Amino acid sequence: MKRVRGITLKSLEKIPEDLADHIPNTYKNNIRWNFGHIIVVQEKLVFGVMNEKLQIPTTFIEYFKPGTSPNDWNGTPPSFNELAKELTLQIDRIDNYAPYHLDEALPTPFINSSKMQFDTFSETLLFSFYHEALHMETIKRIYRLVK
Repeated sequence: MKRVRGITLKSLEKIPEDLADHIPNTYKNNIRWNFGHIIVVQEKLVFGVMNEKLQIPTTFIEYFKPGTSPNDWNGTPPSFNELAKELTLQIDRIDNYAPYHLDEALPTPFINSSKMQFDTFSETLLFSFYHEALHMETIKRIYRLVK
């Protein structure tokens, strides 16, 4: 878990923020959106599915939830520093929460957009890092196109 997030944080540090908002022709979103989306989905797949209170800023959900696009943003999205802060805080919260809930059934089964059903906390936790890796690959591809 910490290694996956470490890769994400190192990538965030390496990418110049002035390239974060370019959307290549073949993409719907940009680098900033993908980093923020990782945070929002991770929060929902770890805490939301367990009916725990989400502890990320509500603006993150507005900007980065599934189905959103930078083309629809009003105002200034979170900076890379704000994203890095939330990525770090989130992994600490997960590290303090997850070990005590791995074997628990979800209060309600979770079905993702691909119609996969998850029944336990450990299933959604593991899937959340798969999701993070998918978006990291997207970030790398966008970065290659915009640098």
